Amino acid sequence: MSDEEMVEETTAVEVEVEEMSVLDALKEVLKKALIHDGLKKGLHECAKALDRRSARLCCLAKDCENEEYKKLIRALCAEGEVSLISVDSGKELGAWCGLAKLDADGQVKKAVRCSCAVITEFGEETRALTVLLDYLKNQADADE
Repeated sequence: MSDEEMVEETTAVEVEVEEMSVLDALKEVLKKALIHDGLKKGLHECAKALDRRSARLCCLAKDCENEEYKKLIRALCAEGEVSLISVDSGKELGAWCGLAKLDADGQVKKAVRCSCAVITEFGEETRALTVLLDYLKNQADADE
């Protein structure tokens, strides 16, 4: 392999990394948190983490039917000054949190709905975490 081909491959990889969407970054950060035992799923675990002020990021599904549930999570996030990200589907959030059965190809076969997930420990520093934290910082600046 010549030097020119090596440079072209490196450039292609860098372009792919720069174009990571916020949802892709969130998905990767949730997986890392799950590996490092820093992910809480469900109302009971999330409420405890938010109340103890150990939460660093909260994800809430938009398709949650129970308004009291959403109101409680939003209030606890506001009280503890924890960033809140809304996800379109609870099934999607459940799959990202590891609450899914996978087939042989690694595709989600059956996912359990999860309306709320809280990250207490991000795990290792990754590009996805940087993208996500930059997005949250920009959201906070826009709100002010």
